[in-house]
Amino acid sequence: MTVSANTQAILLLTARFGKSDSGANKPLTPKEYGRFAEWLRFQSLTPERLLSGDLQELLQGWQDKTVTVERVGALLDRGSALALSMEKWLRAGLWVMTRSAPDYPRRLKQHLRSDSPAVLFGCGNRALLNSGGLAVIGSRKVSQDDLVYSSRIGEMASNAGVSIVSGGARGVDETAMLGALGSEGIAVGVLADSLLRACSSGKYRRALMENNLVLVSPFNPEAGFNTGNAMARNKYIYCLADAALAIHSGKKGGTWSGAQEDLKRGWVPLWVKQTDDPE
Repeated sequence: MTVSANTQAILLLTARFGKSDSGANKPLTPKEYGRFAEWLRFQSLTPERLLSGDLQELLQGWQDKTVTVERVGALLDRGSALALSMEKWLRAGLWVMTRSAPDYPRRLKQHLRSDSPAVLFGCGNRALLNSGGLAVIGSRKVSQDDLVYSSRIGEMASNAGVSIVSGGARGVDETAMLGALGSEGIAVGVLADSLLRACSSGKYRRALMENNLVLVSPFNPEAGFNTGNAMARNKYIYCLADAALAIHSGKKGGTWSGAQEDLKRGWVPLWVKQTDDPE
């Protein structure tokens, strides 16, 4: 797989390649890149055009408090780091998708508009990102009954021809996905961390080979767990689905905040499993 110059430029502007990506080199957030990309379109400029020519001249007229010309230049000057990372990721079977790709998830664009991720990293059947389905979310630490219920939901979705969309974390997420895959169903995993490791995991190998699974992340494929990333990816799970089911949640944490955000934004209908658990 080759990566186009335009994709390389978008990666340089928005992706992290190491711990040094901070301060002036901090990659653009989805909101920041959305503003910048919109301005580039109005100027009839593509991101790859920024890789050649005089940046000050090309960006003449661009004014933004956080996305300065200096910051853009520093990000674009990370070509060596990009080359090393891409060689490793592509060799491991990962692919890269930008917002301009024809098969980019249309639901993300529909719900999030310019706040949708500029880049998605993934492995597996990328066509599944447009299949919709049922988002199943829940806590990592749950009762055995909730795990059995999660697995059963995955099986039922598979039997009904409905995809399971979840976060891949241990507990409810992973159990629902494996329940669907174990019944020859389809699953979409939106990961907050460790995509590279997950793509080589034995528990997903068969499903990836049979094109029944796609694992995707808007974050560096080698990133470790980060609470901020875990909270941020919740909206992508909801927005890739047609409806959502929350199986277990306390009154704080990722599942709770994600459900609250969906209810506030009205992305998809949300059902909640009844429970007698006071927590």
